[in-house]
Amino acid sequence: MATKTKFALSDITRANKIFSATRTTIETAFYGNNVREVTTVADAYTLAAQSPKVIVTDQPILHTDELGLPPHAKMLVDNHGAIVGRTAAARHFINNPAENPAALNAILREAIYNNHQRSFFKTSVMVGLDEDFMLKSHLLLPSGYEFNLLSYLLNFQAVTAEYTRRYQRSVPYNEGDIYLYCDPEWHDDRYPQGLVIIDADHNAAAVLGLRYFGELKKTTLTLAWATAHRNGYTASHGGEKAIHFSNKADKVLAFYGLSGSGKSSLTHAKHDGKFAITVLHDDAFVISREDGSSVALEPAYFDKTNDYLPGSKEAEYFTTVMNVGVTLDANGQKTLVTEDLRNGNGRTIKSRYASTNRVDKESAPITDIFWIMKDDSLPPVLRLDDPITAATFGITLATKRSSAENVDPASRDALVIEPFANPFRAYPLSEDYHDFKELFTNHQVNCYIVNTDAFGGQDIPKEVTLGILEDIIADQKIDLWRPFGNLPHISYLPLTDYPVDFTNQDYCHRLKTRLEIRLQWLQDYAANHPHENLPSEIKETLMSLIANV
Repeated sequence: MATKTKFALSDITRANKIFSATRTTIETAFYGNNVREVTTVADAYTLAAQSPKVIVTDQPILHTDELGLPPHAKMLVDNHGAIVGRTAAARHFINNPAENPAALNAILREAIYNNHQRSFFKTSVMVGLDEDFMLKSHLLLPSGYEFNLLSYLLNFQAVTAEYTRRYQRSVPYNEGDIYLYCDPEWHDDRYPQGLVIIDADHNAAAVLGLRYFGELKKTTLTLAWATAHRNGYTASHGGEKAIHFSNKADKVLAFYGLSGSGKSSLTHAKHDGKFAITVLHDDAFVISREDGSSVALEPAYFDKTNDYLPGSKEAEYFTTVMNVGVTLDANGQKTLVTEDLRNGNGRTIKSRYASTNRVDKESAPITDIFWIMKDDSLPPVLRLDDPITAATFGITLATKRSSAENVDPASRDALVIEPFANPFRAYPLSEDYHDFKELFTNHQVNCYIVNTDAFGGQDIPKEVTLGILEDIIADQKIDLWRPFGNLPHISYLPLTDYPVDFTNQDYCHRLKTRLEIRLQWLQDYAANHPHENLPSEIKETLMSLIANV
């Protein structure tokens, strides 16, 4: 078994590192008389379809048998109110020295106690789709939120006979199962935006006062990534695909960027059939620091519906859909309004069968990492040929927010730093830096920056980025790369529509300012996290780049 569900009596002690106050409080709630277990996707669908909050459309779900759904299952819709994205401000980590664990645990105990008269459902899933890395996760949430129960089972891997056998053969880890408690109706004036309590060291969390399904998904992944990190893997909030060749070694490409940066588009691009491609996932995977192989954590995709018009091929693979409109088609059938008319960030659990070339493990080692940025001081592509420089730009990845996050709309165009494009880290940032630097150093992974925003006043469309990617895949234009001014260990690929001119003082000022923003962010982070010790080489690298602009 990969993670532990049951324990010998001699192991049920305070000394066992799997147990904690938070974990014990949450797990205990799973065994109450007010809890009903849902073990199959079909049962969860029946419950969700009968919920007063849910709209049952007339659009059929494909691959119902493979997904464990009833044969005539239809796409289901659940809509929320004002909040339709993730609320990062609600997240509180038990292991953060700035937090008061005793106070958070008291709030948690009170929240659970006050729900004793309510009915709850629980279910279990697998996180990680290969025997190398498989965890078990348990979800508990109240009656009335059956839609999220079903979405959880569809987003992660439901416990089936086949996966039970695989799980029993999987690599064991000295870690406990994940336990996730959820109450969307909880309220406390001290936490007007809701409260997410995360005990990552002990694989337990509670999501309180938040309806959005993405909170359940990302909280689960936060715990799974932390477990992976502790056990020899690099946590990856990104997409990965492999390019297969008959005459040379395969290339395995990973793309790191926030929602809306182009991560999914680059991952799923078919390149007009020029290459033999397999896709691992477009959002969540882990990379072995030992052999460079990768494992997907989820079978499904949590996609924006706005990317797919009604009648498109991709929209046929929707299952549960949230925060979208519904109307009648020409035949009077209830059908989805996929574009963001009702609100921003309409979402769906899109089944894995939307990709005909999916794999759950990529055995070939990672070869290329792409930091996806939205920074108009950078040309469409840069190559970083030094592990420290590559990891430095990863830890200071510059981008913009999207409607997937519950933030002030005015801040969405502001440049922000999101290290390694992963706002879900539950361990010291310095450890992520070392994890990625290890990939660049020990596995000689190539590193690139692709800017998907604009440069020189010109937007950079998807087609330009895909063309660059194809040149890199095919090893074309190798001799055309040029030094990026005097900046050490950085080169760029000249493109006619995006000239780089270091004699332009306005451009040099913009580039220097953006590097200074990264340096300032680094200094602010160090000041706000005195318990962390980021390597001095990061600051030294940025100062060297600034001095050489």
